[in-house]
Amino acid sequence: MTGRGSAFPLLVAFLLLGAAAGAARALVLPPTPETLARDVDALAAPQMEGRRAGTPGGERAARRIAEWLEAAGLRPGGERGTFFQWFVVETGIRLGPSNELALGGMAARRFDVGREWTPHGGSLTGAVTGEVVFAGWGAAGDEWSADDYAGLDVRGRIVIARDGTPPAPGAGRVSRLDKLITARQHGASALLLVADALPSLQATSARVGLISGTLTPEAARALKTGDRLSLRVDLAADERRAANVVGILPGTDPALADEAVVIGAHYDHLGSRDGVLYPGADDNASGTAMVVGLARAWASAGGAPRTLVVALFGGEELGLLGSRHYVRRPALPLERTVAMVNFDMVGRMRDRRLIVAGADSAQGLAEGVTAAAGPGRVALDVSGNPWGASDHSPFYEAGIPVLFLTTGTHEDYHRPSDTADKIDAAAMAEIGRISAGAIERLAGGARPVYARVARPPRGPAEGGAQGSAPSGAFLGIVVGGPRADGDGLRVASVLPGSAAARAGLGEGDVIVRLGGTVVDGFDDLRAVLRSKQPGDAVRVVYLRDGLAHTTSATLGVRP
Repeated sequence: MTGRGSAFPLLVAFLLLGAAAGAARALVLPPTPETLARDVDALAAPQMEGRRAGTPGGERAARRIAEWLEAAGLRPGGERGTFFQWFVVETGIRLGPSNELALGGMAARRFDVGREWTPHGGSLTGAVTGEVVFAGWGAAGDEWSADDYAGLDVRGRIVIARDGTPPAPGAGRVSRLDKLITARQHGASALLLVADALPSLQATSARVGLISGTLTPEAARALKTGDRLSLRVDLAADERRAANVVGILPGTDPALADEAVVIGAHYDHLGSRDGVLYPGADDNASGTAMVVGLARAWASAGGAPRTLVVALFGGEELGLLGSRHYVRRPALPLERTVAMVNFDMVGRMRDRRLIVAGADSAQGLAEGVTAAAGPGRVALDVSGNPWGASDHSPFYEAGIPVLFLTTGTHEDYHRPSDTADKIDAAAMAEIGRISAGAIERLAGGARPVYARVARPPRGPAEGGAQGSAPSGAFLGIVVGGPRADGDGLRVASVLPGSAAARAGLGEGDVIVRLGGTVVDGFDDLRAVLRSKQPGDAVRVVYLRDGLAHTTSATLGVRP
């Protein structure tokens, strides 16, 4: 991965070259339906693997976008003369050198790590020695009618239990995290689950304060109650990185060229889960294609009076990681950034309706978009609210006026069915025409004056995975989408004033159960909320710093 550096000296040279070119430029021709459809197809293609930040598919998409910007004639705005601005997505785990599982006594043997057993990625590190106790399916509690721990004293012992859900009539699903929590509550020193396939460290990365791992059935058959096992788990940190892709189009007006307008969208999506691809055609290959198309249009026209910074963000689905990183390390200083225009899900226009948020972040923004739209062709739904779970929010928090363009959520949002064949490229081209006009005003007119707007008590309805069904009950969390074969649902952030905030949930918590139902991803969360009504109280089981907690959340109304 590319290390951190500074692009400022190169940018100064680029800006001087752009200013020297003068104001002469050609007409800006917005992107066509054909080019927009082509780029969405490329980004949503199977080889991009769902573009999850920090994965080979995500990096493949970043490099394709950089190639597009370079071919259009933009200058690199990333680190060390590249288009890439790298940041840490998450600190993952890898096996250390000292993992060990050994059976003592007369039948002494060592089990091969990676073949006969593996630690869980969220396990405590350290060593334990203790007697083996078998606990059936390892299930106990309100969600399971039987108690596999009844009559067992597992304190200080190593529990072995079967993975998966007990096949009892009417039994609810029991997750890996349920079993870990139960084993810890009963005083076990470790838990080993028996499964046909050994899981990856990533798939078991949710942390519970217990040493744990998985055994193959063959290894489990070598053990019996009362045997003494020695178990050591050694895990090491493994940073996972993703990149923003940043290109610079220097300004043409010497009086304005040292100021910038940022045009941005996130290119990442959810990756895959259980072998099922999430293509993310609308969310957000559509926004990425729009930004790349606008970059080509301005580059072909010779640039704009102000410098244009074209920023395609990674890690939005994991909590706005890329845009937050850019705001901390901008290509041009934020005090010289006059506005940010964000595109998130612009490919599924319905009833000729385009949502434009952020109009109250500076005077005159609404009028500029309305004038660019012209009469009658597109119905603008202009909102003053500049807050939201998309990449414009970090810019607005930092004191920069913003516009947020979207055609809204739909039934394919965060689903494998968000495919390229459902994109309305002709409507996207109309959005491109409107956007080009609005950007022209921002790039050449008077600098908009930032206006502070109070944050709403609950998050806006557009953009981001906010812990709600498409209509109805609302929890109020921002999540990062499904992890590949993961368990639990990590909370990226909590919307102020929401049901989640009132219940005490916070960033980094991992939801295990909601309303008695196992939650292993965003689809599980949405299914629970679809079955509830605003005002319903639901029990929430969650992990914080490896410890289980229970709270109650009274669901609100989706904004």
